[in-house]
Amino acid sequence: MDQANAYGARRLAVGLTQDYVNGNLASKPRPRCRMAHVGAPGSSLTLEQAQLLQRRLRIAGLILAAIFCIFFLRRVIDPPGISANPKLTLSFSTVVTGFTTVLACVLWMRPGLCGTTLRLIEIGLFGGVCLYFSWLQVQDYYDCDLLHLASQNHETGAYLWRLTTMAGALRWFTLIVLYGMFIPNTWRRCATVVGSIALMPILINTGMVVAEENLRAYATELMFNSTAIVGVASAIAIFGSYRISTLHQEAVEAKKLGQYVLKEKLGAGGMGEVYLAEHMLLRRPSAIKLIRPEQAGDPANLSRFEREVRATAKLTHWNTVEIFDYGRTEDGTFYYVMEYLPGLSLQDMVEQYGPLPPERVIHFLRQVCQALREAHGFGIIHRDIKPSNILACERGGVHDVAKLLDFGLVQCTGIRKQDANKLTMQGTIVGSPPFMSPEQASGKDDLDEGTDIYSLGGVGYFMLTGKAPFERDTAIQMLMAHAYEPLVYPGKLRPDLPEDLQAVIVHCLEKDPRKRFPDAESLDRALAQCAAAGLWTEQRATTWWKDKANGTTLPQNTQPTVAAPALTA
Repeated sequence: MDQANAYGARRLAVGLTQDYVNGNLASKPRPRCRMAHVGAPGSSLTLEQAQLLQRRLRIAGLILAAIFCIFFLRRVIDPPGISANPKLTLSFSTVVTGFTTVLACVLWMRPGLCGTTLRLIEIGLFGGVCLYFSWLQVQDYYDCDLLHLASQNHETGAYLWRLTTMAGALRWFTLIVLYGMFIPNTWRRCATVVGSIALMPILINTGMVVAEENLRAYATELMFNSTAIVGVASAIAIFGSYRISTLHQEAVEAKKLGQYVLKEKLGAGGMGEVYLAEHMLLRRPSAIKLIRPEQAGDPANLSRFEREVRATAKLTHWNTVEIFDYGRTEDGTFYYVMEYLPGLSLQDMVEQYGPLPPERVIHFLRQVCQALREAHGFGIIHRDIKPSNILACERGGVHDVAKLLDFGLVQCTGIRKQDANKLTMQGTIVGSPPFMSPEQASGKDDLDEGTDIYSLGGVGYFMLTGKAPFERDTAIQMLMAHAYEPLVYPGKLRPDLPEDLQAVIVHCLEKDPRKRFPDAESLDRALAQCAAAGLWTEQRATTWWKDKANGTTLPQNTQPTVAAPALTA
């Protein structure tokens, strides 16, 4: 396995170099504060930590802004009857409310802020609130005339004084707990910040006791109550921050596979799931397929998958999905890492936009032929060519690049009627019933490249007509149809199809393997001789994808304004 990991690392380096040469790395938008990927200057936050911090600050900022706006409106609509400095207090409230609201808006409207900027916003948000609370705590003594009541040692004055003291302490309690629960920190940093916040009300009370002789009789109770409340708040905040940080780290570790971090689930099949992932150091998006032991059936299947991945990793053709790495986790889950290819599968393309024009079908089929030519040269038979395993994407600035996925890896034990067109069977029969060759349908093990030629012809049939060659109610009926029933010519489903392309597709779908094209290169030459070959240009492909992105995709059968000459063999 050490040799396998070393080989996977070499493949990863080769893939990164190819992306650089093809312009993929240079063409991708770079996030703000790029150094935050490994720790921005002045900040020890990684990109994931910065994203988490921004999400938490958004919520905290929204809560604080909402609270301040509510109390500001109350102060404007129904001013307090007793206030030592009403205009100054209102001005201070206006500034803090506006400042907090602005910071909350910045956090929500500008995603992708770097760690340094987020820490400054954190300091500004909670620092501003601390200053405002400090001002309110001092004003509370004067607004309620507590100093005068304290000098008279009046019982009512003492009661009001205690209520005011508790109200002020509860403000600090709320702020401290809010910080500890929402802001991701190490427990040491949380303790430092929370300790600084908790020290402010204690220092203010100490200063008031020293400055006002009338309060000294209440000094013990005053200091004990305020210290106890902020102390409990600090303990809750620090412990909560520690537990949240620990749980988050455990969740991150649970989503790691070697040097990759799983981001989101892209899809699932009978044999496992596919996730969008990212290399922790290179920050390169990848697709990871997981095949769990309980889903693989026979334990020997995992070893077979590993051998097939190792063989597939040898393939370097532009139209074959590139495999970067593979391995097993501690629980026996097998995984392999592929290049991430955002785009549309041919299955989705036909289902969403209808049958494709002949020239575009030829464009895709020829690319798959070139991928198969390399694979067959290594003795690798795909065995599961179908529209959902061929992806149309953009690579290196070129649109409509076909990528062939999943070389002999996707298998599952059962198939439901409603999923018959999209799932793969496992067991003695390997393949997808709607596109399976007759020899596959009969369960033969010694399959050769002819079975891929048949399946690729079925894909061409589907792209031209929107239907598989044999659509039946059950998988068994499909298998029997492939083996024994005559094919309905695609021209009967779509009369405008050119005869030469129909002849190529029908030749691929011969039931006798000896009557089909002998290899992918022969099929490629036959497609090149069709009159429509070469009419699907890069300009048309680019226009189609741009229109699709704008939601105004042109009909698939739109003809070019100037017809290009047909290619010859």
